[in-house]
Amino acid sequence: MADGTQDTKSSNQMWGGRFASGPDAIMEEINASIGFDKKLFAQDIRGSIAHATMLAHQGIIAEEDKTKIVEGLEAIRTEIESGNFEFSRRLEDIHMNVEARLATLIGTAAGRLHTARSRNDQVAVDFRLWVKEELQRTDRALTGLIEAFLDRAEEHAETVMPGFTHLQTAQPVTFGHHCMAYVEMFGRDRQRVRHAIEHLDQNPLGAAALAGTGFPIDRHMTARALGFREPTRNSIDTVSDRDFALEFLAVASIAATHLSRLAEEIVIWSTPQFGFIRLSDAFSTGSSIMPQKKNPDAAELVRAKTGRINGSLIALLTVMKGLPLAYSKDMQEDKEQVFDAAESLELAIAAMTGMMRDMTIRTDRMKAAAGSGYSTATDLADWLVREAGLPFRDAHHVTGRAVALAESKGCELADLSLEELQSIHPDVKAGIFDVLTVEASVASRKSFGGTAPSQVREQIAWWRTAL
Repeated sequence: MADGTQDTKSSNQMWGGRFASGPDAIMEEINASIGFDKKLFAQDIRGSIAHATMLAHQGIIAEEDKTKIVEGLEAIRTEIESGNFEFSRRLEDIHMNVEARLATLIGTAAGRLHTARSRNDQVAVDFRLWVKEELQRTDRALTGLIEAFLDRAEEHAETVMPGFTHLQTAQPVTFGHHCMAYVEMFGRDRQRVRHAIEHLDQNPLGAAALAGTGFPIDRHMTARALGFREPTRNSIDTVSDRDFALEFLAVASIAATHLSRLAEEIVIWSTPQFGFIRLSDAFSTGSSIMPQKKNPDAAELVRAKTGRINGSLIALLTVMKGLPLAYSKDMQEDKEQVFDAAESLELAIAAMTGMMRDMTIRTDRMKAAAGSGYSTATDLADWLVREAGLPFRDAHHVTGRAVALAESKGCELADLSLEELQSIHPDVKAGIFDVLTVEASVASRKSFGGTAPSQVREQIAWWRTAL
């Protein structure tokens, strides 16, 4: 250690074998984002073209320089899209990679592009554009999923199945009505997507580093060119804001939760014990050891994606929670979370849309299960209120005694005789048997939003118009 040689050796060992050149290698490793933010190349080029066009329009740069810049950026776009662009970690991010290549292609004119702009507002516009486009893709995907549900609902508006609470048989419903419950869920997701687009639809370009710029720029012009509603209104907030990314992740998490609930039902319904549906081989796998198995792997993986998407939301919330205004490098950690969640959500929606269109509905198994567990007990109680004039609590008590009698005899409510029912309450009449079938039960639920086939068809028609 006396001559310092050992100090250097120890220092390199301390940094670890991967970082053989010491602190500089570690800084490059932690600082570079090109490995993931190259996904923003199209948005970066689009933003730069809009910026250069505005600079020339305002007389801030020469028209000749603008033409060279735009032509150079279009050439770079072609190189990247064709796979002929060489990304460099040494240049840190997509912005510097594009700028360096532009300088090679057009020379000194490239240096004028960054006039009245900072990487802070540049990354903000790139990321907003990407998130906006991803939300638009999500909107289309959710619309396709809703349409798949509407088709199945229309097909099965009269298919009876058990409705559950606590995963216990509650009352008969129709499979069409059950499908429409998910239409409502994914419809709300679609609304949240559109609200998120509305909230982020402001142009960050022109905020510069954090204080705006002294150049006579036209932020409304670049907003129009990039398809934003208007420019952002505060330059400090502009470069420090990632609400649009958080809102995307929140929307994605809620949608993924809905997908996960559906996936869980598909897993349950496809078991031999339920047997309500059958998935084709396209969305199932076999077992390496048990030849009889058919596993609903696609549904299970959709269910698992929810944890991943939720994790991305929590990660970015945690990154942002303690940042002072304005920009901090911590915010570089925003993109991987959003990119991963977007990919997971896209895949989950596509898989679920495919499963809903692919699955075979076993109507016989659904109908058999619909009448089990004394699912028409509420109908019996309602009949006693409606026809015999009993207060509901009294009718509830009488119905409970009828269920107990049926249990003791090992039969369903509809299998009890009129005399047996009259022994529980003398006002019971033969008409009670008209409500004890599952078909009669669902047909009677005609209240707005109810499970009656007529109501299901009305809701389907409303949604087709709404879409």
